[in-house]
Amino acid sequence: MKGRVLIVAGSDSGGGAGIQADVKTVTALGGYCGTAITVLTAQDTKSVARIEPVSADMVAWQMRMMLDDIGVDCIKTGMLYSNDIIEAVADVIDAKAKDIPLVVDPVLVAKSGDSLLEEDAMQAFKARLILRASVITPNIPEAEALTGFPVARRDDMVHAAEMMHTLGVPAVLLKGGHMTDARVTDVLQTDDGMEMFEAERIESNHTHGTGCTLASAIATGIAQGMVLRDAVARGREYLRRAILAAPGFGAGHGPLDHTVTVRPLDEF
Repeated sequence: MKGRVLIVAGSDSGGGAGIQADVKTVTALGGYCGTAITVLTAQDTKSVARIEPVSADMVAWQMRMMLDDIGVDCIKTGMLYSNDIIEAVADVIDAKAKDIPLVVDPVLVAKSGDSLLEEDAMQAFKARLILRASVITPNIPEAEALTGFPVARRDDMVHAAEMMHTLGVPAVLLKGGHMTDARVTDVLQTDDGMEMFEAERIESNHTHGTGCTLASAIATGIAQGMVLRDAVARGREYLRRAILAAPGFGAGHGPLDHTVTVRPLDEF
C-alpha cells in the first residue's frame, strides 16, 4: 500500500459516486484513503432525493484528524455544496496543508441533473479552492460554469482549458465525455503545454461516478509519486476498464465496477 489520499467529498447512498467511489478507487489502485464527509445524499441511479450538509466545523475536524496523525500525500475535493464548507476546507488547507498537492474536482451537477453546489458558493469556490489547486478536473458543463464560455467543439475545449490555466491554475484536465464524437478527447493543459488524450467512446448508460473516479485515480497517482501526465494516463485506463466491467445495476445511470483491478481470494 503506497500513497495516502484525503478525500473531502459527499456521500452517495447508492455507492456509485462520491466518497464511496473515491474510497474504492484509491484502494483499487493500491493507495490508502482517509475521508472528510461534507454532505449526506439520498440518491439512486435516477435522481438525488435529499441533501443534508455536515457542519463546516465537523468537516474541518475530519480533515485535521487525518492530517495530524496518519498524514496525507495528496488531497482531493469533490462535492463541497455550501459556502461555509468551502471556507472551512480552504482554512484547513491554508493552516495545515499548503504544501500538499490538491486535486479539485469541481462537482457542480449530478449525472441526473440535480445541482450539487449552492448558488452563493461559486465565488468562494473559485477564489479559495480553484486558484490554489494543483490540478482541476472539470467536465464540459463544469468548464462552462467556471469560465462563462460555451464549449461545443474540440477547439472550444482547448480555449477553455487555456483560459482556466491563464487564470492561475497550474494544471487543467478538461474532460470531453459530454461531447458526442466517436472518440472521447480529454485536454490536459499545464505549464509545459497541452496534451490530448483520446480513446474510443464506450456506449454505456453505466457511467455514474466517472468524474469522481478519475479525479481520485489521479490523486492516488500523485500521492504515489507519479508525475501528473502518468497519473492521468493510468487513471483514464482504470476508468475505461471500470466502465467496461460495469455490473449493470439500476434503472438510470448505473455504477462502474471499481473492483476491476482486484482478484477474488481463492477459496479457503
